[in-house]
Amino acid sequence: MSDPQPDFFTDLQRELSDVWQSIGDGWHETAVALRNGLRNMRSGKVDYVVIPLEGPLPERDAPPRTFIERQLPLPPPPLSLQTLNHQLKLIADDDNVGGVLFVFRGLSAGLATIQNVRRSIARLKEAGKATAVYTPYLDTAHYYAACAADKIIIPPSAQFDVLGLRTEVTFFKDALDKLGIQAEAIQISPYKSGPDPFSKSEMTAEHREQLTWLLDDWFDMLTASIAESRGKTQEEVKQLINNAPHFAPATLDAGLVDHIAYEDQLAEVLSGQPAVESEQSAINDELSEVNGEQTSADETQPDSQAPDPRSQTVTLLNWDETEPLLREKRRKRTKKFIGVISLEGAIMMGSSRQSPIDLPIPIAGEGSAGEQTLVRLLRKAEAIDDMAALVFHVDTGGGSALASDLIGRQIERIVKKKPVVVYMGNAAASGGYYVSAFASHIMSQTGTLTGSIGVWMLRPSTRDLYEKLSVNRVSLKWGENADLYSDSAPLTAEQRQVLWDGITESYTQFKQIVSRGRDLPYDELDAICEGRVWLGRQAATHKLVDSHGDFVDAIRKAAELANLPLDNDHEIAVANFHAKSDKHTLPQPFEPNEAIKEMGRWLFGEQLRALSGQPLYMLPYHIRFW
Repeated sequence: MSDPQPDFFTDLQRELSDVWQSIGDGWHETAVALRNGLRNMRSGKVDYVVIPLEGPLPERDAPPRTFIERQLPLPPPPLSLQTLNHQLKLIADDDNVGGVLFVFRGLSAGLATIQNVRRSIARLKEAGKATAVYTPYLDTAHYYAACAADKIIIPPSAQFDVLGLRTEVTFFKDALDKLGIQAEAIQISPYKSGPDPFSKSEMTAEHREQLTWLLDDWFDMLTASIAESRGKTQEEVKQLINNAPHFAPATLDAGLVDHIAYEDQLAEVLSGQPAVESEQSAINDELSEVNGEQTSADETQPDSQAPDPRSQTVTLLNWDETEPLLREKRRKRTKKFIGVISLEGAIMMGSSRQSPIDLPIPIAGEGSAGEQTLVRLLRKAEAIDDMAALVFHVDTGGGSALASDLIGRQIERIVKKKPVVVYMGNAAASGGYYVSAFASHIMSQTGTLTGSIGVWMLRPSTRDLYEKLSVNRVSLKWGENADLYSDSAPLTAEQRQVLWDGITESYTQFKQIVSRGRDLPYDELDAICEGRVWLGRQAATHKLVDSHGDFVDAIRKAAELANLPLDNDHEIAVANFHAKSDKHTLPQPFEPNEAIKEMGRWLFGEQLRALSGQPLYMLPYHIRFW
């Protein structure tokens, strides 16, 4: 007979949790009511909230800074899309706010992030708010984002520089040969072109084909979106791009923007007053007087009945001024929450590394996603019963095959207990796709770089360089392949075969993970794998992703899969998981039936062994679109 005490204490804990939740909900509703009461006493109509956008616009807020970091003279963390969407949600809920004026101050974000900005603006418009963008920058990224707004305003000196798309690959092989360095690449197919810049002198046909289909699809998305936003045909937009650049007056005449004004004239422009045109008329009048033209007294006498133009300007307030005036919508909070874990940067073994500030140094300023950190966070999330679902945010070009496999294993485990929605950022390619394959649902933007299902390795040899420098290296080895990863000599035929066997084994495992996770026939995968890289829209046609959207859409999808309420009267709790220590976390055991299934996979060879620690990488090449 089983002991009834565990059930008693479990029920008691559940009841106490419900009571605590009810108390918390009561305090929350009371606090909202009090804040709204105070705001009603001092609130007034706000025509536009001014929100500047600049920098990389990371998806999630940075983890809290440590005590030491807070003592350093570090700049504040950049505005995140998480914070932006929170601000826009509060604005959308308040009927006393007319709209938002976005001021672009230099975006350095990727394609998918720009699409997320467009989605945020579109959601604001759906709530009935006016939207406008003021931007002195009119390159591809800024204009693509601005086109989502109702109005685009540029200064007179701005220039339309949407010139099209271009990518460039630099090949170093011949230069390395002159230095005495040979880079030997072992790659699964010519489409897995990550090592090509170091192992080849020029672009292969497959590499060129791949870049062509990526640029074709992106250019089609870009021109179609601009055409729809500006009321033009796609061919008209392409012609305007082909004839670019355009100065501000020509840009206005072509219907690519709505107004020309300086930033200090925005209130007048948004109130319907043609600020620049009025100033130009005044200048023309002064020129007429200089040329001897007379103006009648009636024309020079100001109309006493005419309203002061300044009294007709709209109210512009920044966020800090607006926030105290906003009234919150009272919503019931869900007891269960959706957890969020982010994987950003190159996937590596060990702990994650992230600089507290983006440095202008190519390597030092980039973070890494460490397997130890991610596994620890995922195991923690797996053990929390009140977490209804997990959104796994993936933004990486790939990395270590071994680390990707260990992280992907944790996703597979969580999916057996609760839904996991993978939300892909600017890139979730190669190792980034590996860790995503087992998710319940994969969501990307149409411009997310993904796929690249394949493996490669680059093995340099510096023997000739040392000889040129008259440097003599003497080595001793025990073990036939003890120098397999050494750069002291070129690979032998036998060593190359060893590495090739490792590459093919890893590729086989990668495809089996994709086949199982995505329920795709294994024998049909090579046509969409072999290192091929896709944009999100293309990946959807190949069943590599399930839908498109931004992070807010991913949260809603996770809530839907977890059967949480999605109506406007409920607020879904979202919790970010951040690493706080390096303490090792043991995995929870499977339920008995899952343990039996797992043993069956081992017995029948379906569960592949983990990689043996070879430095295999699943990185695609880097593409810049502007």
